[in-house]
Amino acid sequence: MATFPESLSTEVNVPLRDVVGNRELALDVVPETVRPGALDLPVRWAHVSELEDPAPYLLGGELILTAGVNLPERIDRYVRGLRDAGVTALGFGLTPSVHETLPESLRRACARRGLPLLVVPSRTPFLAVNRAVSVALTEAGQRDQRRITAARETLTRAAGGGLGELTSALAAVLRSWVALVGAGDVPAAAHDAPAPLPPSVRELMATVRAGSGIRSATTENGGGFVVVQPVYPQATASHLVVVGRARRLDGAERAILAVGAALLGLVGRAGSDTAELGAAATGLLLGRTSPGEVARALLGSDVVRLVAGAAYRRGPDEAAQRPDWLRARLDTPLVSVAPGRFVAVAGAVPLPVLEDLREYGWLAAVGSPVPASGAASAGAEVELLLSRARALGRPVVAGSGPPDFDALLDPAAARGFASKALEPLVALDEAGDRSLVLTLRTWLAHHGGWEPTAAELGVHRNSVRHRIAQVEKALGVDLADPETRMRLWFALRWVSGP
Repeated sequence: MATFPESLSTEVNVPLRDVVGNRELALDVVPETVRPGALDLPVRWAHVSELEDPAPYLLGGELILTAGVNLPERIDRYVRGLRDAGVTALGFGLTPSVHETLPESLRRACARRGLPLLVVPSRTPFLAVNRAVSVALTEAGQRDQRRITAARETLTRAAGGGLGELTSALAAVLRSWVALVGAGDVPAAAHDAPAPLPPSVRELMATVRAGSGIRSATTENGGGFVVVQPVYPQATASHLVVVGRARRLDGAERAILAVGAALLGLVGRAGSDTAELGAAATGLLLGRTSPGEVARALLGSDVVRLVAGAAYRRGPDEAAQRPDWLRARLDTPLVSVAPGRFVAVAGAVPLPVLEDLREYGWLAAVGSPVPASGAASAGAEVELLLSRARALGRPVVAGSGPPDFDALLDPAAARGFASKALEPLVALDEAGDRSLVLTLRTWLAHHGGWEPTAAELGVHRNSVRHRIAQVEKALGVDLADPETRMRLWFALRWVSGP
């Protein structure tokens, strides 16, 4: 089984046969260099190069044009380099001043390496080939855009009919079988998909689930091709879209699949979350359901983690600020979003998900696992972890570092110490809204740095200095003492946040 990771890029290309079939160019294909399927390979652009070794400067998918001005003596190495660089074909231009005929050594090397070789007659300038490829790419891009637009409209209309109708519509648009597969590899919806799915397909699904980010992968299976992609926007979701058919998907079809995956993910979440959340909330309000039962219904476990996030650097874009976007990313319906912040109650949150959030402008922290009934008491911990995340510039997960000495302490005693230690600051904050507890927490998280603390709080550094002086006066301590800093950091770990 061969597995190929694939980008969701919709970069336009045209098959080599379209370039060869352009009669105005009069290109001559050297038959022995063309293996089965070679004329269907994509051409992304045509490029002229007379370098002895152009391979390091290529991206793949090129039609390389050369007159053989600097054709090296080690011709097989030259051809092998082009092939390894992903070149689609080599066009050799005949010209009386350089090569009047095709060098036999080049013919043999291309045949041996399986690199399609085209002979460009002297009456066809390379510029004409470049222009023909450019025109073909433009026309292909316009056709692809029309296909994508029509498919998007079709799939959007089908989404109103639920998962089954949407799955059938996607299968019709792609001329393929389609399966939406959930946890345990159980199809949530399918159209003409084999049952059960072949072992090679299940292996591919496991590979995709083990990755991170928005991606897809393709494998050859039974003479055809199968594509597996997570539903979007939940790039690490348990639900995958599986598509199979006789030939590979082209760029436009991959874009259509991305649209279908997005709609399947959103339709699936909307249906399940609304029903489950409504039933759980009703039972909780009527006293028939415990917090643990709610968590089991919505998250599959009565042990939860509190997740807090804050805007990072430029902040999240418009899509990433939507609750449905965060619900899908964190795989939980329990998400609350405010300007520049969010908090969620979730199950397991893998680190790749947190890295993905940071890519989209959210810096997040995950608290320790707690019973659902104790989720409210986990707020102080996750706020402190979020302060650390801001100071470090990366996500922070409780328990992912060295063993925590807090586990050796009695929680009630620790909270009592924290409340007593910070009581003067809390009283001043409640009396005059001075934000002393928040300033102390942020300042300690930044290791006493005035500038980063001021930047995070949105105040002048002199304001930070003034507040820290108030903290020292109120507590009767010297914050230059590392022992004092350690005790106050511990207190902040246990006291309820402001």
